[in-house]
Amino acid sequence: MTGDVPIIYLDDRVAAADKPPRLTVVPAAGDPGRDCLRFRLESQLGAKLWVVHRLDRDTSGIVLFARDADTHRALGAAFEARRVHKTYLAFTSGAPPDREGLIDTPLHPARRGKARPARPREAGASSALTGYAVKRRWHRGAERVALIEARPETGRHHQVRVHLRSIGAPVLFDPLYGGGPAGRHLGAPANRLALHASRLAVPGAGPADEPLVLESPLPGDLASLLQWLDDTWEDDGAG
Repeated sequence: MTGDVPIIYLDDRVAAADKPPRLTVVPAAGDPGRDCLRFRLESQLGAKLWVVHRLDRDTSGIVLFARDADTHRALGAAFEARRVHKTYLAFTSGAPPDREGLIDTPLHPARRGKARPARPREAGASSALTGYAVKRRWHRGAERVALIEARPETGRHHQVRVHLRSIGAPVLFDPLYGGGPAGRHLGAPANRLALHASRLAVPGAGPADEPLVLESPLPGDLASLLQWLDDTWEDDGAG
């Protein structure tokens, strides 16, 4: 275990951490080690934590934990009822034709722990909704890169990654769902999944049961990627 995890918010009921990439929230399947976000944060706080939701190993950003069983049940119910508002920032290979939209493609489990768009009326499919807005666009020759704000309204496995790929804009450097032309250019300052959980709004989780709104800026590697695109690619502006 190396280094403390940045704590975004802490009170008697909840703890929120800014997860670095390449760290799981809980131990990965078959991993004999204990180096995960929950274990690191429990070690820092000297107290037990309850996992409320998760991010993929290579996704950075906000992860919320409960500090007691009652809060864990309440937060779990809020996530299940879609009352928690999540926002991600994604650098993508290509850009959607529309400035903003809603992706409503149902998802289906796929082989090797992946997910895929479901076929029409396919048994076992789960509804999935992701709103998106294109914030920036760049081009270099025939290649296009975009910065997209994604707002998943459901919490399906790999939802943002699969949905963005389904509209022709897979997340850069995504080893499972493709999409990484910028990474082929010498000098790209990032090579991990370019996805960051940037904002989380949770009803009733703040002081005096007020909404708790958490924000996380782009981490260093993705901030460097943004600067690299601005410096070496042609800027097509916002949206």
